[in-house]
Amino acid sequence: MRKAKAKKRELAPDPKFGDKLVTRFVHELMDSGKKSLAFRIFYNAVEQVEKSSGEDGHGQWKKALETIMPGVEVRSRRIGGATFQIPVEVRPQRKLSLGMKWLIKYAKQRRGRSMSEKLAAEIEAAAKGEGQAVKKKEDTHRMAEANKAFSHFKF
Repeated sequence: MRKAKAKKRELAPDPKFGDKLVTRFVHELMDSGKKSLAFRIFYNAVEQVEKSSGEDGHGQWKKALETIMPGVEVRSRRIGGATFQIPVEVRPQRKLSLGMKWLIKYAKQRRGRSMSEKLAAEIEAAAKGEGQAVKKKEDTHRMAEANKAFSHFKF
């Protein structure tokens, strides 16, 4: 066990937008340590969003992330032999993390030619409030709402 809590490492901002959030997203997108490929996929997706919507691609991506990030989630807690789904508010870092993971996961599941096209399509859909990632958020919120009665079993 550690003596002290590990320090959070500071992320370097990405070269094109100068945004640390983009770097974090690319790290999530990266597979097998291929960071340059992940950056290329992300930048191509942002360009495609710009071409199709006519708006700022980076802004659209941020809007999509905001749309996807969940406010509450359910956690399982065992009380007296029964397992209850208890709604819990999501920490800001986890919100961001879940939003990114869902965006990437549902982009990968889409039909399309390349990953950048699939990611662009999911970003556009999420920015409009549609798509699988937004559906996942709504399902999470619905589950928390349904189990609101157990919220007194604090975590």
